[in-house]
This record gives sequence, structure tokens and C-alpha cells, in this order.
Amino acid sequence: MPVLIVGSIALDTVKTPVEEHADLLGGSASYAAAAASYFAPVKLVGIVGSDFPESEFDFWKSRKI
Repeated sequence: MPVLIVGSIALDTVKTPVEEHADLLGGSASYAAAAASYFAPVKLVGIVGSDFPESEFDFWKSRKI
């Protein structure tokens, strides 16, 4: 059965005492879609800006999202 996930898609910055990483794929819909894609076909609905990196779309395509 296919799954439709609607929610937030974001680019996150993660900081720890040791290092920092910026522009990581985040948002609850992104995480839910990636996890669900291991078990069912997934469609993802969310809003991203025109500056959203193409590489993140490539990740979703690789997971058939």
C-alpha cells in the first residue's frame, strides 16, 4: 500500500562540541519518507525554495520517493 507523507522539508545545521555541519537534509517529512521507503512506495509533499540543492532531490530519487 502506498504512503503519502505531507510535512516540513528543511536544510538543517547540526552543531556538536566537536564539529558543525550545515545544509543537511532535515524536516520531519524528509525523515519519515526516507524511513517509510524501505517498506512501501512513498510520495512526498512539502515546500522547498528555488535554492534547494538538486543533490537532495537525487537522494529522494535514489529511494524512489
